[in-house]
Amino acid sequence: MPGSPSEPHEPSEPYEPSEPYEPSEPYESAAPYEPSEPYDLAVIGAGPAGLAGAVTACELGLSVTVLDAAPQTGGQYFRHPAPGLGAARPQALHHDWSEFTALRGRFEASGVTHLPHHHVWTVRPPDGDGIWTVHALTGPDAHGGTPARVRARTILLATGAYERQLPFPGWTLPGVIGAGGAQAMLKSGLVLPGRRIVVAGSGPLLLAVASSLAAAGARVPAVVEASGYLGYARRPYALAAGPHKLLEAAVHGSALLRHRTPLRTRSAVTEAHGTDRVEAVTVSRLDRAWRPVPGTGRRIACDALAVGHGLVPQTELATGLGCATRRTPDGTHALALDALQESSVPGLWAAGETGGTGGWDLARTEGELAGIAVAARLRGLPALTRSRRARALARRRDRLRAFADVMAAAHAPGPGWTAWLPDDTDVCRCEEVTAGSIRGAAGALGARDARTVKLLTRAGMGWCQGRMCGAAVACLAAEGGRGGGRGDGAGGGAEGGTAQGTVPPSAERRPLAVPVPLGALADLPEESGRHRTAD
Repeated sequence: MPGSPSEPHEPSEPYEPSEPYEPSEPYESAAPYEPSEPYDLAVIGAGPAGLAGAVTACELGLSVTVLDAAPQTGGQYFRHPAPGLGAARPQALHHDWSEFTALRGRFEASGVTHLPHHHVWTVRPPDGDGIWTVHALTGPDAHGGTPARVRARTILLATGAYERQLPFPGWTLPGVIGAGGAQAMLKSGLVLPGRRIVVAGSGPLLLAVASSLAAAGARVPAVVEASGYLGYARRPYALAAGPHKLLEAAVHGSALLRHRTPLRTRSAVTEAHGTDRVEAVTVSRLDRAWRPVPGTGRRIACDALAVGHGLVPQTELATGLGCATRRTPDGTHALALDALQESSVPGLWAAGETGGTGGWDLARTEGELAGIAVAARLRGLPALTRSRRARALARRRDRLRAFADVMAAAHAPGPGWTAWLPDDTDVCRCEEVTAGSIRGAAGALGARDARTVKLLTRAGMGWCQGRMCGAAVACLAAEGGRGGGRGDGAGGGAEGGTAQGTVPPSAERRPLAVPVPLGALADLPEESGRHRTAD
């Protein structure tokens, strides 16, 4: 999601320019380890929120470690090419690169222990000793990784978000990828998913993706936005908090005009066509509830489709611990956090997209505020949270969050989108469960939530654990098998509406956040046995 400051940054100490870009050495998986003394703070995620939280806490005297699945810092927003690609200008595809490198420079100079290639699969709460335990698998991916365990007095979750996908006929064809995935391919691999790429879905990410692809040499025949933009105009005071973001959107819009890329609002890709890979898409007009308008379908030739309908906060680790969640304006579940970013579980803080998507500047601000709050708790200095610095961060956080809520409401999926979903379309790609099977479970068998549908059809039991199909399964279950978008959907429907209260299922509690080999579970120390059998 595009994110850039709405006003100059307000840290207590100005960011110093970082050293010239020099990639770190490739990470080599280490043997299992256990620090003899627990860290004061373990941060999970090395994006802007995690880096800001770690640096702030370390500068306030805490011992800090950061665990992240990626080999480099930056998270999804500041993905950049691997060292082996020899990119001369990694900043070319990024806004605010200088601010990120300044934050990265502080991080590298701070003394924070960085643990890359650490795939965290569960977090165990304190058991009388006040110490949290973070379990991870090390290596390029979680499969077959070496188990590792990190102990800390407090936890900061900065796990980010993943894309929401709403299925349609042909969405399983090769060449159909996530909008964020297309951007990630370009940022980290310097490759394009095709030469003629339609960008579709809903949300401000689409403009950034399309302009990046066009700048890299791709032909973008259309940007297809399911929502409109009138919802922004209905909240002028919130918009005033994000003039820089509006300017950024204008820059992207100008780039599309320069590349002669049309923007089609109130429209959606309702079918993808092809044999071995996508060859064309059908774009249809939508009514205000996101139902396709009959007779408006238009075929557009392409060799790739980048599609996404917003972002879903990644909360599995937190909900597995019983953290409370809240409904966001676009119908997803985010963590419910207090004024200092602490969750409903004492000792566990969160920052960034985990508490609701809103861009990198909001994530950085929340991370810094969380770092102050953790330091205040552990050092017994509550005055830190009432300092001028903390108050300024809280005000900035509130302004940026208000702007983020306007964006979320403006692009919330409407309930009628399921009208473009025939019964024979695969919804759960991993288990090949069709829309008809899910509707049958909801109608004939009475399933009314995603969990019950999963038990009856296996939808969501595959490798992605429902990340790709979860929103669609929830919407179809809420309809009760009727189809056609007559029930509650993934979002609020009308322009600028709110999705709060429209998605029936709550976030599920799972003891494992990522797939874990049975051998890793068997090798857990006896003291973790209670957690192995939880839930």
